Amino acid sequence: MPSLKFAVLAGDYIGPEVMAEALRVLQVVAQRENLRLDYTEAAVGGAAIDRHGSALPESTLKICAAADAILFGSVGGPKWEKLPPKEQPERAALLPLRKHFTLFANIRPGLLYRELTDASPLKTARIPDGIDIVCIRELTGGLYFGKPKETTTLPDGDVQAVDTMVYRKSEIERILVTAIATARARKKKLCSIDKANVLETSVLWRKTVTDYCAQHAPDLVLSHMYVDNAAMQLARDPNQFDVFVTENMFGDILSDEMAVICGSLGMLSSASLGAGKNSRGLPFGLYEPAGGTAPDIAGKGIANPCAQILSAALMLRYSFGLETVATRIEAAVKKAVTSGTRTGDIAFGKPSVATRAMTDAIISNF
Repeated sequence: MPSLKFAVLAGDYIGPEVMAEALRVLQVVAQRENLRLDYTEAAVGGAAIDRHGSALPESTLKICAAADAILFGSVGGPKWEKLPPKEQPERAALLPLRKHFTLFANIRPGLLYRELTDASPLKTARIPDGIDIVCIRELTGGLYFGKPKETTTLPDGDVQAVDTMVYRKSEIERILVTAIATARARKKKLCSIDKANVLETSVLWRKTVTDYCAQHAPDLVLSHMYVDNAAMQLARDPNQFDVFVTENMFGDILSDEMAVICGSLGMLSSASLGAGKNSRGLPFGLYEPAGGTAPDIAGKGIANPCAQILSAALMLRYSFGLETVATRIEAAVKKAVTSGTRTGDIAFGKPSVATRAMTDAIISNF
């Protein structure tokens, strides 16, 4: 019986609630597919601060390192907002995890089913068939990790803060490998997004993308777009994109905009893949929902579990090579959220329905 060894980092507020539902789906999947789940739970984020005094304890890192993948929930919330910025869960847990395991490639699908177009703030006439695009975000470079990063008091008493945006050609080429593979598996269209009219890093980004794709991916239709225009175009006509690739901060902003136009953060999953391979020779990755910890609905039983369940499906696809099983989970989610008003309401977190009912509907359709 094949064994799936992964770390479970549920995190804070609704994190444990939706993680429990994802694990429930995985248990059913494992039973039906003759697989064995071998997972270890570990504290991360605010829960880890409360328990261990650190958002990312060494014990958690060791559990992750011994696994073939990480299934991640969400971290942070008002309880820890008064901590110094460097000690807050979002900054002290997720960013170090990405850096430690060199999780440089973030794959975030932007998917809105045709049956749920009313959930988008865009007019249905603009997206009659829903939305189906993918953001590829470079995840370990740029402003979030560049040095120096500091706040200092100047001799005249003024205060100065500095963040440094740095990119190497090799980092850009590395993320392009993921972007090209993703585009080839879809419509063979790739849009690279930068700010090459202003930023030196973007000048290098655009030149590297152009040269690399000309040599390694002449079969793709490559285009370039400035990030400010890309933000407008996502709101005007998202399906003009198929796959777009961009640097860390731009990807952070654009992927959240993409989530909004798709109607619900609670429906969007993501995969962050690393440079290293797991014990199966497949990419080691971290899989997490696109949304946050939602403190306002934590404990009410109405949190949307779909993004966490879809993230688990991505884990099966990329880190365990179980494409068919992942596809079946995704199909079950789609059927559950589009098969009627009640399950559609569950998908978008309406208070009149229960989290577990959504999971029950998914399991019944698997």
